[in-house]
Amino acid sequence: MDIAQLLARPHAMNVGDAARYLEGFAAEMASVGYSPLTIGGYLDSVIHFGGWLQARGLSLRAIDEKIVRAFGAHRCKCPGRRSYPSVSRAYGARVERFARYLAQQGIIRSTVDATAEAPSSLIAFREWLLQHRGLASVTVDRHERLLKQMLPALGAETGEYTAATVRAAVLGQIRGRRPAYAKTFVGALRIYLRFLATSGVCQAGLDHALPTVAEWKLSSLPRYLDSGQAARLDDSCRRDGPLGSRDRAIMLLLLRLGLRAGDIASMRPADIDWKEATLLVRGKGRRDVRLPLPQDAGDAVLEYLEHQRPHVTIDRVFLCAKAPFRALRSGGAVSDIVRGSLRAAGIENPPTRGANLIRHTTATTMLRAGATLDEIGTILRHKSPDTTAHYAKVDVATLRQITQPWPGLKEGK
Repeated sequence: MDIAQLLARPHAMNVGDAARYLEGFAAEMASVGYSPLTIGGYLDSVIHFGGWLQARGLSLRAIDEKIVRAFGAHRCKCPGRRSYPSVSRAYGARVERFARYLAQQGIIRSTVDATAEAPSSLIAFREWLLQHRGLASVTVDRHERLLKQMLPALGAETGEYTAATVRAAVLGQIRGRRPAYAKTFVGALRIYLRFLATSGVCQAGLDHALPTVAEWKLSSLPRYLDSGQAARLDDSCRRDGPLGSRDRAIMLLLLRLGLRAGDIASMRPADIDWKEATLLVRGKGRRDVRLPLPQDAGDAVLEYLEHQRPHVTIDRVFLCAKAPFRALRSGGAVSDIVRGSLRAAGIENPPTRGANLIRHTTATTMLRAGATLDEIGTILRHKSPDTTAHYAKVDVATLRQITQPWPGLKEGK
């Protein structure tokens, strides 16, 4: 059944102003992979909503969050329907989706509660991080999320910030937290305060009032899979169906090139040069690097693109496997794929379960295969050689050759 047939189905309600937008809404849903049956269900809900608005003399342009909630809670005695104490949650969710579509088309204002919007200082901070610091969107999102947690304690008036208030705000958030998390929290607030100071909207030097989190750089060992576990993970990658094809391609790219999760989520078809067998990776700090594309990883990506990827016009290589088809939202979705692959491989209690585990595994595998630290740093795109040197600590055989005996200790003891 095509869209015209769906729209031509008889119904008992006067849809009102909503009628002119049904075709566009249905086409938008079809473009992201919804089936005709699902689209028909959405149209039924929207027709019901349009009739409910019409019966109450409400204009389509008057739709806001309160009206959508009122529709979801109304006692339904609408024409052509049985009496219900309220409409189902599915009906409410479908109407919310229609309201978002109208907002995207500029027909109505966004139904998102305005009180949830970020203050102007935080919006300007976000733009500054993206435009002038070159941070990845996922990093900027994390800074914004952490700062929003502190804003109630900090207050909206940036000119009234003092050393005592900023210190109390951050201590209230990091008390009892793991060092790595606390350090991220303090770092987000520190760079925010520096931005505000350079903009002239708060006192200078408040960043010095923040506590220092004790976490020594490179003090821990890299967490990785041993060679046997890595081989099991490689062998367990599924090959059947769209989901298996996509996950296998992703896992091979992670295992062979040590990519970050964000590299996978943001990868575009144009980034792959099939003639030269290279992959353009957009790394941190807007550093673009071309890496060689290994044969098996390239074959897996090509198989997915040609036979299993949904036929939608989205400029990303990897998409969600079920409708609505869309790009993977973030690196978190890639880490979820890694977790599923670890379970499929029967790897119990791995050191970690995110995509970074595979990146560390790739580096240690290369090191044990005889690669130099410079070669590993090139593949992993490290800015500093010190970061790559972190992996030297796992090469126990080489370390034993250069270890000096403890003074006063006899050899062999």
